[in-house]
Amino acid sequence: MSTVSDVLVVGASAAGLATAEALRRKGFTGGLTLLGDEAEPPYDRPPLSKQVLSGAWEPERARLRDRDALDALGATFALGDPAVSLDLTTRGVRTASGAVLRADAVVVATGVRPRVLPDQAGLGGVHVLRTLADAVALRSDLRNAGRLVVVGDGVLGAEVAATARGLGVDVTLAGPQPAPLAAQLGPLAAGLLADLHAEHGVRLRLNAAVVGLVGRDGRVTGVRLADGDVLPADVVVVALGAVPNTEWLLDSGLVIDNGVVCDAGCRAAAGVYAVGDVARWHHERLGASLRLENRTNATEQAGVVADNVLGADRAYLPVPYFWTDQFDAKLQVFGVLPADAEVSVEDGDVTARRFVAVYRRAGEPVGVLGWNMPKQARQLRQRALGQAAVPR
Repeated sequence: MSTVSDVLVVGASAAGLATAEALRRKGFTGGLTLLGDEAEPPYDRPPLSKQVLSGAWEPERARLRDRDALDALGATFALGDPAVSLDLTTRGVRTASGAVLRADAVVVATGVRPRVLPDQAGLGGVHVLRTLADAVALRSDLRNAGRLVVVGDGVLGAEVAATARGLGVDVTLAGPQPAPLAAQLGPLAAGLLADLHAEHGVRLRLNAAVVGLVGRDGRVTGVRLADGDVLPADVVVVALGAVPNTEWLLDSGLVIDNGVVCDAGCRAAAGVYAVGDVARWHHERLGASLRLENRTNATEQAGVVADNVLGADRAYLPVPYFWTDQFDAKLQVFGVLPADAEVSVEDGDVTARRFVAVYRRAGEPVGVLGWNMPKQARQLRQRALGQAAVPR
């Protein structure tokens, strides 16, 4: 039985809000505070690189809940005031404004921030994409851009390239992999994705290491590659992955190593938990530590954290999952898709770019990919992977 009378959630984005909502849904009636570094009320991040960036959505539409729903939580929202330190003994969080917030349980949901190039600070026309303000600024810059270079060939970089190309911008996508999302999709699907981008006019500079930016009069003019080539650019998006927001915890006594290190129940210390992109927890079935950066994980992990805050002892045992929309392709990935996996197409047609496939290692299913067949992909995931964890 829980003796927790108040909970402080540090981070007011998707994972933090999902934790607060799960606590209320599970019957918690005590004090509840969400502390956030952004002044914006909670909003969703996946639409930023697609609907918000394209202009299909006004920025307000990305908000996760309307004002009435947030008020119904009965929570205090302390926004625009980043956490700067945590005292484990008192479970007290000091903020940038000097306030100290204490609670019986603290949930760390501070997420991640984009990696940057060493020479991008202060150079006009160079963007990252993590916040609503980032999306609005990039959208504004793209209106007058002739040439965009996207640095980074992962999910975010490929989505930005696809969205910008849809706006009529001349786009070059540069990255070190042999194809976009090669590490996440394996050679078959990544090769198809490269073809899709090329067919829509995206210039691909693959197997290309970016070493820096070129500018004139304080504005970016190009991206320099390791082979000496310079890709001309009016606007650059740097999409080189993300770094967990844990600096404020370095003197706390928590174990910090590529995120907040937690046990199988997402506990980082007595009365302290982590959730979402910042949480690195022990997956019991995999026998390894995982940190997942995706929207689905934020919601599912929040439910387990809420249960454990309230006195349960649940292990978090998800099958890893992510999805991406690019041009007319909707991809869903369950488990992992190793480059050396045996791939069998179970339904649909690869040449029509509408199919589902199972990825196996030593005959055992380790992943499922769906390309424009979402219902069938979910069904195949249940048959091939069930609720079991995926071997790595």
